[in-house]
Order: sequence, then C-alpha cells, then structure tokens
Amino acid sequence: MKPRVLSAVVALVLLGSACGGPSNSPNAAGTSVDAPTMAAPANPGERDAIDQQMSTFALDVDTASYGYTRRAIQEGRWPEPGQVRIEEFVNAFRQDYAEPDDNGFAVHVDGARSSGAAIVRVGLQTRGTESAARKPANLTFVVDVSGSMAETGRLDLVRGALHTLVDQLMPGDQVSIVSFSSSARLLTPMTPVSERSHLHSAIEELVPEGSTNLEDGLVTGYTEASRTFRPSATNRVILLSDGLANTGETEWQAILDRVGDYAGKQVTLLCVGVGREYGDHLMEQLADNGDGAAVYVSSLDEARKVFVDRLPATLDVRARDAKAQVVFNPGLVDSYTLMGYENRELSPEEFRDDSRDGGEVGPGHAVTALYWVRLRPGAEGQLATATVRWLDPDTRRPSEVSGSVDTAGLSPDLWSSTGPRFQVDVVAAAFAERLRTHWDTGGERLGLGLEDLSARAAQLAEVTEDPDVTELADLIARARSLD
Repeated sequence: MKPRVLSAVVALVLLGSACGGPSNSPNAAGTSVDAPTMAAPANPGERDAIDQQMSTFALDVDTASYGYTRRAIQEGRWPEPGQVRIEEFVNAFRQDYAEPDDNGFAVHVDGARSSGAAIVRVGLQTRGTESAARKPANLTFVVDVSGSMAETGRLDLVRGALHTLVDQLMPGDQVSIVSFSSSARLLTPMTPVSERSHLHSAIEELVPEGSTNLEDGLVTGYTEASRTFRPSATNRVILLSDGLANTGETEWQAILDRVGDYAGKQVTLLCVGVGREYGDHLMEQLADNGDGAAVYVSSLDEARKVFVDRLPATLDVRARDAKAQVVFNPGLVDSYTLMGYENRELSPEEFRDDSRDGGEVGPGHAVTALYWVRLRPGAEGQLATATVRWLDPDTRRPSEVSGSVDTAGLSPDLWSSTGPRFQVDVVAAAFAERLRTHWDTGGERLGLGLEDLSARAAQLAEVTEDPDVTELADLIARARSLD
C-alpha cells in the first residue's frame, strides 16, 4: 500500500485499511480452523479515480457469510479469511432507506468525512409488498440427505423449517420435494399446498443416508421445476445443503453452468446452508449463477426467519440482473475502494450489457455498498453519482435510476453527525475487515482493535434497540476473546 494511502487509512480509525482481496477460499469444503493459520488476502481493491473513474458491480443480497461467521465465533472458532465477505456482513442488517413509489429502486447516496477522506454509502431499496398480494409460487425443495446431514442442527433443522413453511404458504402455491444423497429421488412431484398432509408426510421421509451427489440433486430439482413451470408464478428451486459435494460431477464449473442455464429460463435459486463444516464458496457461486441468494442458518429461530419471515414475503421478484455503477469525479477524488463485492465486480462496459448476469432483488430488499474515498485537498462539488440498472422480471425491459452526493452533503464527522444505521454499516464492515486480516496482523491492525469496535457496537445496540445489532456487539465481544 502507498505510504500516503496508509496514513489516510490510519486516520480513519474505525475502518482500518481499504478492503481485502478476493473472497474465494481454496478450501472447497469451506472448513474452519481453531486458530488462524492462513495468510490474509492481498489488497488489490484501491483504484485511482483518474485511471478508473467507474466502479461497477452486480447487486448481491447474500448474507451466508455473516451467518456462518456468526456460528464459528459462537463456537469459539475463527472463520477462514476467504469465508468473510464484507458486503454480506453489511447487508445482513436492516436499513432505513425510503422505498420507491414504483416497482423499481430508490437510490440513496450519503457519506461522512474523516481526516481528508470519506466513507460514501450507496443504498438501493425496493418497495415491499404484502404476502397476500404476491404471485403464486412453484417451490422445488432440493434437500441434502447425505450422511453428513445427520449432524445435529442439519437435517433435523431442515425438516422443522419445511414443516413450518408448508403451514405458512398460501392457496395457489405449489411444492415439490427432491432428496439427494448418492443419487437423487423425487419424493413428491409438484403438489398444491392445500394437500398439506401429503407434503408433511414427504418431509418426514427425509432421513440421512449415503454420500453427496449435489449435481444429481440439482438436475432432478431443476427438471421438476421446468416440467411444472408456470409463467404466471414465481418459479424457484431451494437447495438445502452443507454444500460438500463428493459424488457425481464435483467440478464446480460444470454444476454452475447448469444452474446458469436454468436461471436464463426464469427458474431461480435460493441456497440455504447448514452445518459446522460448510461448502461456503460453492453455495455462494451457485446462488450467484442461479440469479438467487445464499443464506446460512444454524438454529431453528434463524431457519424460521428465512422460511417464515423472509421467504413468503419475498417470493416475488422486483428486479432481475440488477447492477450498480458509481462514477467518481476525478477532480475531487484521488482514489477509492469498494468494500467487498470482489467477485461481483464488472467492467464498465458490462453495466448496460443486458446479457451479462446481475443480481436478483425481491420486494423490500435493501442493498448497501460502502466506499472508502480519499479526497483531493480543497475538494468541493459533486463527488459521485450512483446508477442502478435492472430488467423487469416479466418483460425483461431495462430501467435505470440514479442518485448523487456532493461534498456539501457529507456529514462532517463519521460518529457525531451520521445516523445509527450508517454507523452500524461501518461497524459491520470494519468487523468483517478485521476478521479477514487478523491472520497477518497479530494484535491491533493500523490502530483498530476489536475493543474499539465492541464499544461502538454496544452503543449502537442501545440506540437502535435492534436485537441483530445487539447480537453483532456480542459477536465482536466474543471475537476479542479469540485474539
């Protein structure tokens, strides 16, 4: 890192350095270690604003990285650096962005100064919907019943969540269930949710056995979803697995290509991860290729949040292939770093290339991106413009909407003049950065220690009275004991 950038980073106190490098871990199984042994990712993220004026990325609503990290820390373990994705930490928390009046996006751009630099936040928000107003849904559950799912907190958790979901679905919804271990089996073809007793019986047939043929499970699931495709419905495959494929096609790219083909046919994917040993990278890539999302659950309460609170209300899709592009003013900005989104970054030319895959965003979703921005001395005027582009889920017609921020709109101080949700975003990002870089720093890194984060998080938990922020404060406190 350049010396002048290093000094600015230290001055940011709570953000430490610019973001880490690629999140892809070489460990396909996504296993964790009890003590840090790997080198931290490199730091290629800083961009010169003259050379690269535009920052472009596909939207991402995944939160699996935060969910799995939460479990690891609660069990007294450090996650591996590649399992920590900054954007998934930030997007795990509720925002207070105003919703748009239509079915597109509201774009909110704000920021705060700190010692010649700034944190710029880009917030994208869709309009929520009542569950009763949504389209009917065709849901194909593809459930891993391999031997590894016998671990407490895996298949038993999945069964309980599915029973609860079936009771929450609406008339017009349909469900099919595929199980897979050494091979896949269609337990029940697409069945109206009115036949709940039949569906509950099929769920009880989910028992652990054999190895993990993830490919066969997905192919069988997508085949059933395609056979029963309803143009007037939301058609989704929901994979529940620890992501540890060991039978059949285990080369990731072949599986990813299949998933991408089906996504192009408007059958989308939700990946729900479970288990202490978890194939994080594969599940994330499956979600990205399948125009979907990846979440991780380790308790029945978390599973209920996904299947009861989140899934029924967001089965509709507001936007397909959604992308964001932020254009910085090189006259005011010396350099910038996008915090996270490393494996979602695109070239500027791909922003309006509608054949290039973006992200799927449902009703009521917020997507947040944080930038660390080094300002030029005396910078005044328009700082950055953010634009989001997406395709209508039915007509595939593209739309765009933009928002901007100027230097006068920056809060004068990060901690004394910004709202609590902005501060939660910064603390979540800083915590993720700390976890990613712990492996090569020993104790405190660039003046940023977990005790600083812990104090900020505890304050914010009191101010917001948000149980998720309280949990974040607890995780940071626990992580301090691992130092």
